[in-house]
Amino acid sequence: MSTVVAQSLHVFGLRSHVANNIFFFDEQIIIFPSGNHCVKYNVDQKWQKFIPGSDKSQGMLALSISPNRRYLAISETVQEKPIITIYELSSIPCRKRKILNNFDFPVQRFISMAFSPDSKYLLTQTSPPESNLVYWLWEKQKVMAMIRTDSQNNAAYQVSFNPQDNTQVCVTGNGMFKLLRFAEGTLKQTNFQRGESHNYLAHAWVSEDKIIVGTDTGRLFLFESGDQRWETSIMVKETSSETKNLEKIQESESLIEFPTISSPAPSYEQVMLARSLSQLTMPQVFAIAAYSKGFACSAGPGRVLLFEKMEEKDFYRESREIRIPVDPQSNEPSQSDKQDILCLCFSPSEETLVASTSKNQLYSITMSLTEISKCSFSNGGHLFAAVNGNVIHIFTTTSLENVSNLKGHTGKVRSIVWNADDSKLISCGTDGAVYEWNLSSGKRETECVLKSCSYNCVTVSPDSKIIFAVGSDQTLKEIADSSVLREISAIDVIYTAIVISHSGRMMFVGTSVGTIRAMKYPLPLQKEFNEYQAHAGPITKMSLTFDDQFLLTVAEDGCLFTWKVFDKDGRGIKREREVGFAEEVLVTKTDMEEKAQIMLELKTRVEELKMENEYQLRLKDMNYSEKIKELTDKFLQEMESLKTKNQVLRTEKEKQDVSHRERIEDLLDKQSRELQDLECCNNQKLLLEYEKYQELQLKSQRMQEEYEKQLRDNDETKSQALEELTEFYEAKLQEKTTLLEEAQEDVRQQLREFEETKKQIEEDEDREIQDIKTKYEKKLRDEKESNLRLKGETGIMRKKFSSLQKEIEERTNDIEVLKGEQVKLQGVIKSLEKDILGLKREIQERDETIQDKEKRIYDLKKKNQELEKFKFVLDYKIKELKKQIEPRENEIKVMKEQIQEMEAELERFHKQNTQLELNIAELWQKLRATDQEMHRERQKERDLEALVRRFKTDLHNCVAYIQEPRLLKEKVRALFEKYVQRADMVEIAGLNTDLQQEYARQREHLERNLATLKKKVVKESELHRTDYVRIMQENVSLIKEINELRRELKFTRSQVYDLEAALKLTKKLRPQDVPETVSSEDMPGIAPTMRLNEQEETGRIIEMQRLEIQRLRDQIQEQEQVPGFHPLAGIRLPSLVQSEVDTEVQTN
Repeated sequence: MSTVVAQSLHVFGLRSHVANNIFFFDEQIIIFPSGNHCVKYNVDQKWQKFIPGSDKSQGMLALSISPNRRYLAISETVQEKPIITIYELSSIPCRKRKILNNFDFPVQRFISMAFSPDSKYLLTQTSPPESNLVYWLWEKQKVMAMIRTDSQNNAAYQVSFNPQDNTQVCVTGNGMFKLLRFAEGTLKQTNFQRGESHNYLAHAWVSEDKIIVGTDTGRLFLFESGDQRWETSIMVKETSSETKNLEKIQESESLIEFPTISSPAPSYEQVMLARSLSQLTMPQVFAIAAYSKGFACSAGPGRVLLFEKMEEKDFYRESREIRIPVDPQSNEPSQSDKQDILCLCFSPSEETLVASTSKNQLYSITMSLTEISKCSFSNGGHLFAAVNGNVIHIFTTTSLENVSNLKGHTGKVRSIVWNADDSKLISCGTDGAVYEWNLSSGKRETECVLKSCSYNCVTVSPDSKIIFAVGSDQTLKEIADSSVLREISAIDVIYTAIVISHSGRMMFVGTSVGTIRAMKYPLPLQKEFNEYQAHAGPITKMSLTFDDQFLLTVAEDGCLFTWKVFDKDGRGIKREREVGFAEEVLVTKTDMEEKAQIMLELKTRVEELKMENEYQLRLKDMNYSEKIKELTDKFLQEMESLKTKNQVLRTEKEKQDVSHRERIEDLLDKQSRELQDLECCNNQKLLLEYEKYQELQLKSQRMQEEYEKQLRDNDETKSQALEELTEFYEAKLQEKTTLLEEAQEDVRQQLREFEETKKQIEEDEDREIQDIKTKYEKKLRDEKESNLRLKGETGIMRKKFSSLQKEIEERTNDIEVLKGEQVKLQGVIKSLEKDILGLKREIQERDETIQDKEKRIYDLKKKNQELEKFKFVLDYKIKELKKQIEPRENEIKVMKEQIQEMEAELERFHKQNTQLELNIAELWQKLRATDQEMHRERQKERDLEALVRRFKTDLHNCVAYIQEPRLLKEKVRALFEKYVQRADMVEIAGLNTDLQQEYARQREHLERNLATLKKKVVKESELHRTDYVRIMQENVSLIKEINELRRELKFTRSQVYDLEAALKLTKKLRPQDVPETVSSEDMPGIAPTMRLNEQEETGRIIEMQRLEIQRLRDQIQEQEQVPGFHPLAGIRLPSLVQSEVDTEVQTN
């Protein structure tokens, strides 16, 4: 068995009794309750989407939308239990985000709700008898605070948040206007009602601290921080039935008209019951909506008033009245303007105001139709275009019907122009867009967007193929097929207006300097134009007459110029075709005569009316003169009565003066008596105090004598102890001086020994250096010869290197050219991809041009494939070239690294220089600051000295009244008030405490630094001592090694001598005459080679030892320069003389 499915398609109806029953989701979509659903209705496209209510719901009571338009809260009753459902509007379809149904407090239903500015909190108001205001953190279903708004069962109609503050809320109702603030988990009232209470029906926040409130008696109140600042009453102007229809503003159109429901609305019924019979004729303010310029409010049946803020004051004035129009299609057309407006809501752009009425109808009111900035008639005259911000409205000139609205610009539209056959309209704006509109479909055909340019004016060629646009980038652009064909520079001037002749032979351009440039068309390649000085400001508009004979220009200087257009020979421009006269006669002669007769009759009628008006004015003057006489008589009588009252008040004043004087005399007598009593008491107290003072003086004298005795005894003991200590420490000093002298003698002896060893080492080294010098001179000759050979080879290599470098440079140039081509091709690919993305976004608007774009994309893809093949070939060539370049690049890298190191050193030096300059600048600034501080302190010192002098003179004047206590007391008090102030005392005390704290802190800091420095000095001295001992030990071991090497050298020499004797090469020579070194020329055979090897080894060892000795000497000098370092006296170096003697004994 198949199931049947039913889906909601369209709904007609509005639940008017739901609180806050209409609001905007965005510029085109409104949300309102209907049945058990909330409807999202698109005003332009006329579609509906549904947000279903809860299951088994008994009806919605209140709605609220969050300020960020993401969440919708719905209050309902489900099975006689209240429930709040929060929907997420951004998801498609709308889904339930939270359900609030578990309440820890008694509640029957929620009658009003509001979201906080950041959409995190929700404010709800319950119905009587509980009347609780609940502050929710709705995402966590947590009640932050709750308070009872009324204890007398009065109805509350509306709650709201401060648009800038989450913690401040407002509640209005019958006799109730409360401002509450959420703090520390509770809601506390911050305002208190004064005067008579009113039945407050609606309110709206117009700023951070100002609220507009409306009552059931047609009164509006402006409250600032809870205090009333402004009040006005809405007056109902009764009009006759004939003129009523003329006074209605026909700006509103019915969005949806619904039949009235039989059951009355609960909230509306409560308000109706609250009215008294005397208030039936007063307009009631059921709804208030704020916007940027002021606010709108309902003002009785079928009427809305707009109030705007006055510039000079913080008050509002009525700027506009809107009435609901008569519905000719209803059964009762006269009843349409008698329906109460229950809710008002502005669109996000404030261009539209939507109102819901008590008879279940919605009306939209256009707010910004009057702000027309540009207007242009079509060439045929049957249409005209009007610009309102970024929207272009097309109207017919015969019936003024709005044919279409062209929307697409994101900025203001600056210029519009029709093509020759009026089938298209071209527009440009501040958003850098130039659009071509098709008026039959109302869609864009071509577009050219350049965000960096703000266009000022646009025109089109007579054949409608090329668009010319000028803007803020100082160029004239030729645009065709959505692309810029050509740009002509304006030479440091901004073009503000442009016009092309109907013949298509010439073009005129207006500039921001007020000049006009005349150009030929088609535009030449070179910059050829004639420039004429015209206006004193930027030119705003230019126009040519139909026959191209005259040019009209207007500018910001408020002037209109007419120019006659000539050719080079001074002749007027010839027309391409003459304008023919129409053969039809539009008006016949009889019609003209009839019109003339009617005009004469009307003139006579006007004269009669003038006579009647003059007679009525005279009668009114007579009446007014009589009334003025009556008023003057009344005023004279009132003035006489006021004079009598004035005399009575004067007599009363004199009586009060007499009584006041008597009282003052009594008070003065009392004061004199009290003063005498006080003087007697004070004299007795002074006598007692004087006796006490004498007793204390005697005690102090005794105490002084005792302290003087103690001081003498202490001085004697102190002098004895000092003598003993001086003797003890003098003996110690003598012992220490003797020890010092002995240590100094040891040091001198060590220095002598060190100098002797030094002389011996230097003599031995000089001999060895001469031997080594002869040996290395030979080596130098050999090296020079080899160097000459290598230089010839390097010359050949350099030539090869230069040729290779030239080849590399040629290859790199080829690579760069190829890379440039590749970048250009990638840029072309990216621009094409951007075009594709733009086309995808605007598929709905460009259904007709999709096929052409797809063909273009296919061609571009083919080109892209070919380019990728070409790229592959180029990549392969680049790889081969890289393989050839790699060995040369390594050498270049090494050289670059060396250059980078040099540059790093240079940067280091520059940084050091800059740092030093900064330090100097800081020191100069410190010096200037100290100078300024010194001048300030000196000025303070002078001021204080002047103050002290003044105080001394005033004190000296006070001393004159020492015999008169009362006067003395007053003078001292005056001195205190003049020179001493509590603030000064507090500041001085505060400064002293601050100085003491700063001094203590600085002292502690310095003591810590001193302790750490002492520890560092001790550690460094220990380290230096250990290093010195180590170096001395190494020196001793090296000297021992040198001695051993000398012994080995002597031993080898003796062996050589023995071998020569064995071979009988030295028969004639004696052993005493053998030199220490024998040249290699006198020694044949194997012995010379052995001798050479031994000499090289010994030379090498001696060179190493000499370098090591030099290093050790440098270290010793550095250690001696260190302060606080003393060499150890116990270690002594062995003498070189002794070591040489030992070696000689061993060899012998």
